[in-house]
Amino acid sequence: MPKSTVKDRVIAKIKRSSSSVFLRKEFDRLGDYRQVSRAINEVAASGMLVKVGFGLYAKARPSTISGKPVPTAPLLNIGLEAMQKIGVKADVGKDAVALREGRSTQIPMLPIINIGKARVSRRIAVGSRQVVYEKS
Repeated sequence: MPKSTVKDRVIAKIKRSSSSVFLRKEFDRLGDYRQVSRAINEVAASGMLVKVGFGLYAKARPSTISGKPVPTAPLLNIGLEAMQKIGVKADVGKDAVALREGRSTQIPMLPIINIGKARVSRRIAVGSRQVVYEKS
């Protein structure tokens, strides 16, 4: 029976996970730090993951237009899930809340996340689109 490599274990963890966002430290128990880093980079190069921030990855699929890997979830959802994983209570911005409550008909174009009083300097971006933080 062939042994599973670190890359195989990383791929298996991604496939069986219902989450669409992964922190680098979630893969630490799969092997040595350098081996896991190398495996994550190989998986990202194959298009199964896309890097969206420092130590932050999202599940990806090939784009129907360009064929390049794009995240399976919208950037706003990626940002909210990442904030949850790092322990910051976050919600959508005030414009999206107004839309949800029926006080507005305008759909916000930017992925804005309300982080309350937390201090977050983490950059979450895909390509040129970046999550914007809002404090309440």
